[in-house]
Amino acid sequence: MSINTSIPLAAEAASVGAVKPQFPFLDLKAQYETIRSEVLAAVETVMESQHFILGPEVDRLEQEIAGFTGAKFAVACASGSDALLLALMALGVGSDDEVITTPFTFGATAGAIARSGARPVFVDIETTGFNLDAEALEEAVTPKTKAIIPVHLFGLVAEMDAIMAVAARCGAAVVEDAAQSLGASYKGQQAGTLGTAGCFSFFPSKNLGGCGDGGLVTTDRSDLAHLLRALRVHGATQKYQYQMLGINSRLDALQAAILRVKLPNLKRWTDARRQNARRYVRLFQDYDLLEMVQLPVEAEDCTHVYNQFSIRAKKRDALRRHLQSHGVPTEIYYPAPLHLQPAYTYLGHREGDFPKAEAACRDVLALPIYPELSPDQLETVVSAIADFYAATDGRGE
Repeated sequence: MSINTSIPLAAEAASVGAVKPQFPFLDLKAQYETIRSEVLAAVETVMESQHFILGPEVDRLEQEIAGFTGAKFAVACASGSDALLLALMALGVGSDDEVITTPFTFGATAGAIARSGARPVFVDIETTGFNLDAEALEEAVTPKTKAIIPVHLFGLVAEMDAIMAVAARCGAAVVEDAAQSLGASYKGQQAGTLGTAGCFSFFPSKNLGGCGDGGLVTTDRSDLAHLLRALRVHGATQKYQYQMLGINSRLDALQAAILRVKLPNLKRWTDARRQNARRYVRLFQDYDLLEMVQLPVEAEDCTHVYNQFSIRAKKRDALRRHLQSHGVPTEIYYPAPLHLQPAYTYLGHREGDFPKAEAACRDVLALPIYPELSPDQLETVVSAIADFYAATDGRGE
């Protein structure tokens, strides 16, 4: 039996019917057209150099990301998943340790913990949003707690003051899963610079995405940066000299060159996403839908970058079918919490252990939010949602 692991990016990833969408869930082609000549020139420069792995382009990207985030050090690697694993490895996380995180996240978060040899310990999400509930965090701490991984889900930074306070009391490192939140801020500080280390992804669908996989770790600790640079090249600090066991996780120069073209545009793209989010909020208010859906939250002292615009919707599945039948693309991030996934049955969890995360999986629905969406397209989405609830009076079927 073969398994198809391809991931469609410029259209809805999981179609629920046969009607062609009026516009994509994510339109990477529209973004590319605005920077096409610069991207091709950057690719040609790398091809002329024939330097394809790490090297000057990666060095420059690391410096530019460090400058963008305000971190002292940035270490690029092959993926966001590897960024998490490398951070845990550099912190010495191993088989006798526990690492706390949320069950409502992409599989790489807990996967990195398990692959490090540590035990994932889940804490439920908070009620008003989708991030780890900092108030419940302390109850999960044990003498084995080595690290905490808050996930800044969908582009909103978790409650880091409370998380850092718990970490300080128990002596745990804090590794920020900032894969979806480059450019997000919390009380004036950038995501990825609030904890011990910050982990980013350059997967193509991210707000800063490459043309393949890529990742990066930020930190203010020179010792961690030194370890990360060795760990990503099999543990070598000199060629063919292995001081520790590492992995092969090097960023390609082509990816770095493309990301360097995109990075100066990130603020403009983020501003456009935030403008689209504000338009969504006004439209949901104008269509009198706030009893049917719960909109994303954003504190005054935080900046949400809306990698996704995820709502909680009554009768989510019926609504999604209705939207698909009208050519409106949507996605579900995430359809099942990690504690109920087969890969984590060894942890012994069952349904009901983390009810808020489980409820989010039943209710959450992501709407198109990419920068190039027009106001008319946004209204098409909300108008179709309004039609559904008007026809069903909120009952769904």
